[in-house]
Amino acid sequence: MKFDFNYCLKAKLLRKIPPSEDKANQSFKKADQWLAEAKISFEGSAYSSSVLTSYMVMFHAARSMLFLDGYREKSHACVARYLEEKYVKTGKLDTKWVDLLDHSREIRHEDQYNVSFFSTKGEAEKALKSAEDFLLAIKDLFDETKNPGI
Repeated sequence: MKFDFNYCLKAKLLRKIPPSEDKANQSFKKADQWLAEAKISFEGSAYSSSVLTSYMVMFHAARSMLFLDGYREKSHACVARYLEEKYVKTGKLDTKWVDLLDHSREIRHEDQYNVSFFSTKGEAEKALKSAEDFLLAIKDLFDETKNPGI
């Protein structure tokens, strides 16, 4: 099932909460922690672990924008739909970042639940690079949103 933003709201998979810059910053802190773990996993040839933790970098970075704006997710897919609605459609974020988040979520799901799927070194390397790039893009978006015009 492909979710859209309105479905996520109606199904209460996205819920309004008080905006919190503190929670947003904590989510970035968590993303940075996951990035460090993804690198350690990769260096230790634990490629599935690296893929899973690389996705968590992206999830927590994206989630920071929800906290900043006053939303809470109950679905990983709805995090991407939120970014799409609030930032891609307004021209503040390139669609490639949401596509990358969706792709990484799907790979994470395959790796976590499909018993015949095994991450390779190449996939883990790509996931780690994607996570680093995504984190930087969302940090830039966060800064621009928090301090418009600076």
